[in-house]
Amino acid sequence: MGNGKWTIKIIKRSDAAKGFEVLPRRWVVERTFAWLGRCRRLAKDCEASIESSTAWVNIASIRIVTRRLETYFAIS
Repeated sequence: MGNGKWTIKIIKRSDAAKGFEVLPRRWVVERTFAWLGRCRRLAKDCEASIESSTAWVNIASIRIVTRRLETYFAIS
């Protein structure tokens, strides 16, 4: 049972770069972690099993999506 095809690319900052440099697609991951970090249950790694952690990440994602749908349909 898979959740889709995923390709993970590790993008490293070049050694010659000085100062701020935009890295491709890194902001997507950082933004997602920030959204999930707003859930107090996910702020610390205190779950006893991987299944429990995965379930709470799914619950947090569902909460985010339902709130977005709520605001989208309230405006329309």
